[in-house]
Amino acid sequence: MNKEDLKSRTKRFAIETIGFVNTLPKSKANDLISYQILKSATSVAANYRASLRGRSSAEFISKLNIVLEEADESMCWFEIIEKSYEKLDINKLKKLHKESDELTAIFTSSLKTARKNLTSKN
Repeated sequence: MNKEDLKSRTKRFAIETIGFVNTLPKSKANDLISYQILKSATSVAANYRASLRGRSSAEFISKLNIVLEEADESMCWFEIIEKSYEKLDINKLKKLHKESDELTAIFTSSLKTARKNLTSKN
């Protein structure tokens, strides 16, 4: 998967998460969870784009670490939602959970490669 494909994928993940969150019923708990998951899912896309503009390998790795953390956090929120709500679009939830899991794996692998490349340069 090239950079542009991953940029599109992370943006689509953010947009689909926004759409899903908008289907959740209104309550104090939902407002908090919605806020948290919106922050983490949109941060995946924004910080991945920022990582591509990194001025150095170290900056790229730093930003990619943020992307990984946010993808994993998104996965955590999807797990909480799945266990906390009875009436929701379970298929959409499972799709988003799977996507956050796959993005976490992709960025874990990317970080390993970037660190290895940085070490071999020095």
